[in-house]
Amino acid sequence: MKLSAAFSLLADLRFAIRAAFVPTLSAIFKSPLLLIRPSELSRIFMSHVWTVFGNGVDENARPVKQSLIPGNAYGVVLDLGAGHGHTLFYLDHSKVTKYVALEPNQLMHGEIRTLAASKGYTEDTGNLLILPYGAEEISLITSALGGRHTVDTIISILTICSIPEPERTMAALVDEVLRPGGTLLLYEHVLSPRPDVAWWQRFWTPLWARAFDGCRLDRPTHLWIANMDVWAEKEVWTKEGEPEEHLFWHQVGRFVKKA
Repeated sequence: MKLSAAFSLLADLRFAIRAAFVPTLSAIFKSPLLLIRPSELSRIFMSHVWTVFGNGVDENARPVKQSLIPGNAYGVVLDLGAGHGHTLFYLDHSKVTKYVALEPNQLMHGEIRTLAASKGYTEDTGNLLILPYGAEEISLITSALGGRHTVDTIISILTICSIPEPERTMAALVDEVLRPGGTLLLYEHVLSPRPDVAWWQRFWTPLWARAFDGCRLDRPTHLWIANMDVWAEKEVWTKEGEPEEHLFWHQVGRFVKKA
């Protein structure tokens, strides 16, 4: 693997620090106790990073999302790690009856609400629900949704990389939340099949996860999901045109749960 590719993420890290360091430091001055609450501090940092990076990340994934989401998302849609709600750009309003944004970082909820309203989804009309939970909080999610098997489509866009205990959590979400016959759509950066790229992904993960709210580069997410014994249909493919030496090697997937 070329060293230029191996160290390419340092430019992103430098840009993120430049964008988020000062506002995060300002938050610490206002509330010094943040220094003993690292998870909350990380979310503050990440909220400022996403303000700068979010639109660019969405634009980079636009061709994949346009081919994956509009034709496959329907009914009640649960968007894991919704961020600023960029998934809303790709939903077909005639097919989607409710948009549920699962986003534990409440600093991002204002952006979700604003974008959702511009697309015709509001809490007042009942077709928007914003949940401040992590994906692992299954009982809280099912309670807020009104019971088990209430979601028709689960969408995970660059989210499973930061979920605690991802294999168990995703299995529980599919089992408890997704209705029989429902669909899971994903677009995730995953562990590369190339040993040299995978070595560098594992090397950088501790630093990257600390800076970006738990985001890990070394998870074979696509394999975990594909190996679940619950699918009537499953297909996984590589993002078109992506170089093999990319530290953020993406996989795209569509899975239909057995009825």
